[in-house]
Amino acid sequence: MAPVISTVRAGVLDVAYERHGDPAGRTVVLLHGFPYDTRCYDDVARILAKQGFDVIVPYLRGFGPTRFADAGTMRSGEQAALGHDLRELIAALDLDRPLVAGYDWGGRAACVVAAVWPESVSGLVSVSGYLVQDRAAAATTPAPPHLEKRYWYQYYLHSERGRAGLAAYRAEIAQTLWTDWSPTWRFGDSEFAATAPSFDNPDFVGVAVHSYRHRYGLVPGDAAYAETEQLLATQPRITVPTIVIDPTEDTVAALYGASDHSAHFTDLIDVRAVDAGHNPPQELPGQFADAVRTLAEN
Repeated sequence: MAPVISTVRAGVLDVAYERHGDPAGRTVVLLHGFPYDTRCYDDVARILAKQGFDVIVPYLRGFGPTRFADAGTMRSGEQAALGHDLRELIAALDLDRPLVAGYDWGGRAACVVAAVWPESVSGLVSVSGYLVQDRAAAATTPAPPHLEKRYWYQYYLHSERGRAGLAAYRAEIAQTLWTDWSPTWRFGDSEFAATAPSFDNPDFVGVAVHSYRHRYGLVPGDAAYAETEQLLATQPRITVPTIVIDPTEDTVAALYGASDHSAHFTDLIDVRAVDAGHNPPQELPGQFADAVRTLAEN
C-alpha cells in the first residue's frame, strides 16, 4: 500500500510528510539523509507505531513532494536552513516537544534544533553523534588522504561539471553512494527504486550543490539564516537527552561526529555501536527503533 502523504506550510516550505501510529502517543520526528528519503524509515515507523508512538517522517527540502513555497527563495542546503525547516515543521504541526532522530542531513537538522532551540524537543537520537558542522575547520584543515578520497562526491559538486553530473545521473550517483557507504548492506533493486523518485524533485540538485559548497565556505548562505550560522560556528553543546548510534561499517563516518561524544552532549544517555553502514534505520530498523524507545523512557 502506498504511504499516505500530507502537506503542511512550514516556513519557506510546503513540507510533505507521512504520519503513522497513535496521534495521542509520544511524538517522534524521523529525518532522512542525503541521498535517501522517507522510505528508509518504513520499518522503524511500523515498529514504533505498534508501540504506540506518533511517528512523523518528513521529506527534507529538495526531496520528494516537498516544495519551496516561493520561487524566489534561495535554494540553500546549509545546516541552518535544515534546522529552521525542522523547527518550523514542529511549530506548524503544533507538536509538543517531540523526540527527534536522524542521520546525515536529517541528523544534522535534529542536532541544530537540539543545540539552538532545545526547548523545542525532548530528546535526540543522532547517528554518528554531533553533526553540527565546523565550517571554519572544514575550509582550512585537510583530512588525511585515506579520508579525503572518500569525499569525492563533495568535491565533485564543488564544480559546475559536478552540478551537471548530478542533474544527469541523480539515481546513478545515489546508488553509488549507497553502495560505497554501506558495504555490508545488500539492498535490493526494489528498495532503491522505491526511493529514487524523490531525487526528481526540481530543487534536488540546487539544494545539494549549495550544501556541499557552503560547508566549505565556497558560497554564501541565505541571509535569513546568518544569525543561526554564526551561533553554530561556536559549536554549541547539546543539552537535551541524547542517544548516539555509532555505525561500525560506515565508510564516511569519520566525516561526522567525534570519538569523544561527551564533549558535545551534556546529557548523553547512551552510545550504541551497531553493525551498520551509513543508513542504520533501513539496515537495522529494530535497533534504531529500540534507541528511540529507550530515549522515550528516560
